Amino acid sequence: MIWRNIVGKLWATFLLLISLVLFVLSLLLMQFFRNYLVEDVTKTLSNTASKLALILERHDDFEFGLEVAWEMTDDVTKAIVITPEQEIFYSPESDQKPFGLTYFQNDAELSQIFTGKDYVKKEIDFPIDENGGYEKALMIGVPYKIEGKIGGVFIFQSLDAMNDATITTTKLIWLAVFLAFVLTTVFAFFLSTKITAPLRKMRQAAFEVTRGKFDTKVPVLTNDELGELATAFNEMGQQLKINISALNQEKEQLANILSSMADGVLTFDREGNILVTNPPAEKFLQTWNGTDDYSRVLPSTIMDLFRKVIEKETEQTGFLSKDFQYWTVIVSPLYDQNTIRGAVAVIRDMTEERKLEKLRTDFVANVSHELRTPVAMLQGYSEALLDDVAASEAERKELAMIIHEESMRMGRLVNELLDLAKMESGRFSLNKEDIQIEPFLNRIVKKFTGMAKDKRLTLTLDVQNDGTVSIDGDRIEQVLTNLIDNAIRHTSEEGKVAVKANVDRTGLTFEVADDGTGIAEADLPFVFERFYKADKARTRGKSGTGLGLAIAKNIVEAHGGNIEVKSKLGQGTTFTVVIPE
Repeated sequence: MIWRNIVGKLWATFLLLISLVLFVLSLLLMQFFRNYLVEDVTKTLSNTASKLALILERHDDFEFGLEVAWEMTDDVTKAIVITPEQEIFYSPESDQKPFGLTYFQNDAELSQIFTGKDYVKKEIDFPIDENGGYEKALMIGVPYKIEGKIGGVFIFQSLDAMNDATITTTKLIWLAVFLAFVLTTVFAFFLSTKITAPLRKMRQAAFEVTRGKFDTKVPVLTNDELGELATAFNEMGQQLKINISALNQEKEQLANILSSMADGVLTFDREGNILVTNPPAEKFLQTWNGTDDYSRVLPSTIMDLFRKVIEKETEQTGFLSKDFQYWTVIVSPLYDQNTIRGAVAVIRDMTEERKLEKLRTDFVANVSHELRTPVAMLQGYSEALLDDVAASEAERKELAMIIHEESMRMGRLVNELLDLAKMESGRFSLNKEDIQIEPFLNRIVKKFTGMAKDKRLTLTLDVQNDGTVSIDGDRIEQVLTNLIDNAIRHTSEEGKVAVKANVDRTGLTFEVADDGTGIAEADLPFVFERFYKADKARTRGKSGTGLGLAIAKNIVEAHGGNIEVKSKLGQGTTFTVVIPE
């Protein structure tokens, strides 16, 4: 556990380092003190031996000089004097006389004193009892001369005293080492805690930052590296807050852009897994897979384009279609520096464009078709007049009447096209006024009474609840005129056409119903399109220009209302118009 936190690591490191230093230092100190004691004892014994030799040389009375010399010895230091005549004398403190004359004569080092060597030092074994016990002793030998003859002074001292001093010194050193270790331990722990306290605060602050609390601050307590680190940490937190905020804003903007795009967007990783989609792309997948639930099953065409992008590293384009719906797909590579990390597919719904293109084509064809007949008739009958084909005045008038009717038809077609263009471009305005509904409808229905009688039809009006409504009377009359005219023209003799109306709190509701030929179910979605005619034969006199219902729908929607149609082939048709208050 101690190695899992920085305090323990620093503390243990300090202790190991200081322990190693103290151990080496204690060994060096013990060796130093031992050498010092040995040198001190050697120097003391050498001085004592030299003084004894000097005393013996300066006193003519050997016995007196010997007594003076013995005064310089003590209980620890013992001396042996060998005269030039090879007599041996021991200091009074020597209870034993372990060293005989032959010992000195036969010893290779000690015997050098008698040959004129100035100084001899040797470590010897000194007997301490009769049982053969020995202890180490240091012996120093110096020569002295009497009347030109050489004798020797040997002084020795047991090393136990020196060893006792060494042991005492060692104990003191180890005691000092122990105290130093204890103090170092306390100091190391204090220093480690002092150093790591800011680091622990930084660690806690770092955890807070990872939780998204970028305002977390670390107190700056010192001016050293830790203080600079705390300052840098605080600045880093502020910069992170700014960067994360900027990233979130960019992410939100990107998400909003993706969500608001009309085109579908799909992003893939290099393996072809979908990473990001937007609502149009999800709607596309639902439509393609025929389910209301979000599905990640992609069309094979998109996957083929994706594989080509990965292989060729170029943009690929393709087209999709299903159930009269059309899409164009553009797949582009996504790069991570110099390598492709995936692709992005943009899916554009081309159904409306295809539909508009078809409407444009149909519009041109229908206008051409509608104009071709009256133009051909105008041309033909005018040529007949110019060529005097008509034999009588009555025939000429008939031809002129036909030319007049066809020109009126062309004018009506052009006017309706202009009205429809204004409505769809937004340059169309309503002149609303408060109108009483029942008189208003009575007047419109009466206009068709003669036409209904000619076809022996029953035309009725039923106003369930009369009231006043704010509408553009001329435009609503145009709507009703178109609906009633269509109903009469597409109803057989002895048929019925009924106009019903109701005014309540929600607004005006009226319907025009007939029991005529009806409209095929396949044609119902297209009856409000320009130039669309359920009568495929386009027989003159029965079919109009094909613009009436398109104009009616635009007028009703301009009032904020809606128009609906219900019909069954051979059973009749009902148009319902709702105009809110």
